[in-house]
Amino acid sequence: MRMRIISGQFKGRFIKVPQSDKIRPTTDRVRETLFNLLNNRISFEDILVLDIYSGSGSLGLECISRGAAEVHFIEKDFFIYNNLLDNIKLLGVENNCKVFKTDASGFTRQKTPNRYDLILADPPFFKEDIYKVVESIRINSYLAEEGIMIIERSIQTKEKDILNFNIEPFKIIGDACLYLIESK
Repeated sequence: MRMRIISGQFKGRFIKVPQSDKIRPTTDRVRETLFNLLNNRISFEDILVLDIYSGSGSLGLECISRGAAEVHFIEKDFFIYNNLLDNIKLLGVENNCKVFKTDASGFTRQKTPNRYDLILADPPFFKEDIYKVVESIRINSYLAEEGIMIIERSIQTKEKDILNFNIEPFKIIGDACLYLIESK
């Protein structure tokens, strides 16, 4: 399967999406809506992005296409991780990317010298470690002063997500709920 970059330097280019039941790629409709919303909130120019549960890398690579200086990708699955490396090489953006082969919980429990302008989290819809990941991101101050985090979840987990994130989704697109967490 292939996925198209929507806008920016690599608009119209395709990346590979591995055939795996371990990932659920963000649909074109959700990605377009998400990036339209982000365009009204932030400038992508020279920002530092963290793409958690990266999968094919479509969200982070879209950020690079729109001008992000650097994206840090988190992907633990060996097969999917290698596909992500291939996509980065395919676009020739190796110098703009760091890829960490680890799980999101372990990565975010560590302190980091980086402060991210944008954090994107697209976990498998029913994976509940996202709650601990968000807590770790807050505790370890991963967001820059004006930074934001976007989490994509299922409408089916909405009630539990609201309880754990302490916020309502700011956008619902089909069966996807988008949550916005701002730096405090």
